[in-house]
Amino acid sequence: KNWLFAATPKGASASAAIYSIIETAKANGLNIYSYLNYLLLYMPDTDYRNRPEDLEDLMPWSPRILAECKN
Repeated sequence: KNWLFAATPKGASASAAIYSIIETAKANGLNIYSYLNYLLLYMPDTDYRNRPEDLEDLMPWSPRILAECKN
């Protein structure tokens, strides 16, 4: 029933991506608001197309993320 209100397939895909991020953060014991705030602050500055290894620092199991966003 989560997909009843997705008006388009792209909307459903975007919702699934956000739910996945949130559930992964929960599984790692993070404060969801802090983690999403962190991602929105620092991800735009990441040149992940040319340096995909930089995304590892934004993953919920990263030591830096665990230190800043742990419950």
